[in-house]
Amino acid sequence: MHTLEEAQNYIEQNRIDKRKRPAFHVTAPVGWINDPNGFSTYQNKVHLFYQYHPYSTNWGPMHWGHVVSSDMIKWEERPVALAPDQAYDHAGVFSGSALETPEGHVLIYTSVEEKEDDTGNKTAYQTQSLAIGDGENYHKVPENPVILGNQLPEGFNQSDFRDPKVWFEDGKYWLVAGNLSKEKHGQIVLFSSDDLRHWQYENVLAGDEDGVIGKMWECPDFFKLDGKHVLITSPQNMSATAYEFHNGHNAVYFVGDYDEETHTFDKGCPHALDYGLDFYAPQTTQLPDGRRILVAWMKSWDSLAIPDGQEWQGMMTLPRELSLENGQLVQRPIHELSDYHTNTLEFSGVISKSFEMIEGVSGRQIDMTLRLSGTAYISFTIDLAVGVNHYTRFTYNRSLNTIEVDRTYSGLQADLNCQRKMTVSSADSIELRFILDSYSIELFVNDGEKVMSTEIQTPLDSQKIRFFSDGETKLSLVKHDIIIP
Repeated sequence: MHTLEEAQNYIEQNRIDKRKRPAFHVTAPVGWINDPNGFSTYQNKVHLFYQYHPYSTNWGPMHWGHVVSSDMIKWEERPVALAPDQAYDHAGVFSGSALETPEGHVLIYTSVEEKEDDTGNKTAYQTQSLAIGDGENYHKVPENPVILGNQLPEGFNQSDFRDPKVWFEDGKYWLVAGNLSKEKHGQIVLFSSDDLRHWQYENVLAGDEDGVIGKMWECPDFFKLDGKHVLITSPQNMSATAYEFHNGHNAVYFVGDYDEETHTFDKGCPHALDYGLDFYAPQTTQLPDGRRILVAWMKSWDSLAIPDGQEWQGMMTLPRELSLENGQLVQRPIHELSDYHTNTLEFSGVISKSFEMIEGVSGRQIDMTLRLSGTAYISFTIDLAVGVNHYTRFTYNRSLNTIEVDRTYSGLQADLNCQRKMTVSSADSIELRFILDSYSIELFVNDGEKVMSTEIQTPLDSQKIRFFSDGETKLSLVKHDIIIP
């Protein structure tokens, strides 16, 4: 077992200089992070927790790290909220969610216990447990675990029963969690409660009846948006189709209708949330102003290498505001980012058949929007974080309606997946918004129609940006530096 005191002492003794980490994407003070957890508001602050192993840059016994913000751009560290310090969660405090309640700030998480049989074989059992706090310190309730695996129908997998997402609606608490069916297919189970301690199984909210949408459905999230219901989940081991679902461990969403009588969701087809190389386990929250905000782990289970000497591993995406447009989920960077814009530069001109640089257009902490137009070109390329031996390349092919990212020369020291393509809408012009923060690039196409999130490991002195077109491309550009005081 590991205690909160041990974790906090280790952090204080090994804390990394903030200048060696991203400026406005959440990272840990030292060590490893993965899934966002407990994304919520409490006492007029936004709280974000995360799966955390402080003792190394590898996955290990899971804790919950904790940061808080007034604007979701400038984050303040808080003490570690949960540690695997009880018999029922000694093998890890896995992912979960949070909610502001009359009792305080409630965290509900997956508690993992390993049991050994007479032959020495160990089996993990996943249950759901509760902690309550004041926004700074949290205590686990004596009733834990509050949901046991034996509350699932017979044949449902009790070793893969995790990642509870809780909300309050119509006088009750509701909770969805990921699970495996009798047939070993991914499914989302639904529970309800009057008091957060005693939970009743309701139904399978949605599932993969044919077994084609990956395996275990992790990190579910279920909410109303613009008159419809949306289910987000992260299927493991999902097969790719055309340009879709290439990450193996993917993040998908379904848009449909929820039947409140039968507690079932007519989910329709899965859609990818992000087409980059690094995106998993998204979670949303609804702010008091009504906005639905999403954040995800900007990393991939299949590309975990880091540069020698780096003492932190993993980061969160920039929070994104969600909306539904023509049945598709649209993701836009939160508008609070504009409060940190400075040194604004605008350019309008033509890019043609040679690599070109534009005076003043450079940097690694920037928000830059391009609009490309014209019919005299087929392919347009932008290289970001350019140094002597480094760059990350994005190529728009106007005839194929595709965008490709290639991070082969971004500083990677391991043979990782480096290329990914996505399709975009056919149009006379296209808008590309790039947000860079030291070790990441997020591309928002056509005001959030599609998104690509990619981690890079490029030395920070690689600051240049260059452009190339195989014909004349009309380019308008607005670039802002982002400075976090």
